[in-house]
Amino acid sequence: MDCRDVFRRISDYLDGDLDADLKRAIEAHACGCHHCEVIIDTTRMTIKLYCDGQSVILPIQVHHRLHAVLRSRCRDKLA
Repeated sequence: MDCRDVFRRISDYLDGDLDADLKRAIEAHACGCHHCEVIIDTTRMTIKLYCDGQSVILPIQVHHRLHAVLRSRCRDKLA
């Protein structure tokens, strides 16, 4: 099992759709590979946050900074 194998199977792993041997192989690889461990944890948390579907109210300063960055990046891509 290498990083590419983990990336190919991450969705099935997180959905619980792998057989026990593949699941153990991914977990063993992630224990020794910080990069894959972070990818798995981040993907799991992203799915959890998305599925919770709760709106988050940003402080007004964060709201303004976020919009300024987004506008700037859009202008850069259009230029």
